[in-house]
Amino acid sequence: MRLTTDARGVYPIAPTPFLDDGRIDVDSIDRLSDFYLACGATGITVLGQLGEAPKLEHAESVDVATRMIRRAASLPVIVGVSAPGFAAMRALTREVMDRGAAGVMIAPPNTLRTDDQIVGYYAQAVAAIGADVPFVIQDYPLTFSVQMTPGVIRRIHTELPSCTLLKHEDWPGLEKISTLKAWVRDGTMRPLPILVGNNGLFLDYEMERGADGANTGYAFPDMLVDVVRLSGAGRREEAHDLFDAHLPLLRYEQQPGVGLTVRKYILHRRGLLHSPALRAPAAPLTAAARAEVEHLLSRLARHDARARV
Repeated sequence: MRLTTDARGVYPIAPTPFLDDGRIDVDSIDRLSDFYLACGATGITVLGQLGEAPKLEHAESVDVATRMIRRAASLPVIVGVSAPGFAAMRALTREVMDRGAAGVMIAPPNTLRTDDQIVGYYAQAVAAIGADVPFVIQDYPLTFSVQMTPGVIRRIHTELPSCTLLKHEDWPGLEKISTLKAWVRDGTMRPLPILVGNNGLFLDYEMERGADGANTGYAFPDMLVDVVRLSGAGRREEAHDLFDAHLPLLRYEQQPGVGLTVRKYILHRRGLLHSPALRAPAAPLTAAARAEVEHLLSRLARHDARARV
């Protein structure tokens, strides 16, 4: 199942589940996969920015991806393969594609500064992994410090036919979505699906600007599915009402440094992870932070019963 420019809907970013002793929790991978299927996800991404990929050995990365690919066999699974060098990127790409991955996601290194450097990097990446492998551009300047203009994204997409999807995480980035989609409409750029990240913080208006769905790891991906569905059906106020109810928790979970700890804690409370553990180095939630998350969940439960964990 190869990724195509027909990608739409919600591709949750799956966390990598660990047991308290740091071992990979394969049973929780299965629970997550089953949950994503049941809640209406249209794809999955593993080993993303918050999948703790740098803490995994190569063989572990392959095993985690393979387990989810096989468990969620009816969904396309994208695997994050970003690495400091192309040898590691190529090795992981080849193994996961052989095991049925739909494509790979590549983030730019923070050393890139000019448009030519950015386009050149992706050209080298494609040469390394193979021009037959569909790839996703991860545009996340807040983390990677690489500014991709709409023009440079169009160049990558035009010059590299295996570019299949944009994970859009710029902030502010609404005008970027509008510009790219206008180019598709007027025929100056071939179709490029845009799935948005940033924990879905701007999903409501990103959908209205033309985004095709979400590709992020919020602890309630079922809410993201509903917002995308309602927005696509033209039920604007219902989409905004549901989104607004979740916004305080979205904001809390998006905090740099502690966000993944919060997310895993909530997924644990939802019964999807056996343990909220991160692999070391990591710090657990403080008692004060846990109390705040519980308060946010209790407030959210007034509007969305799924928060009654």
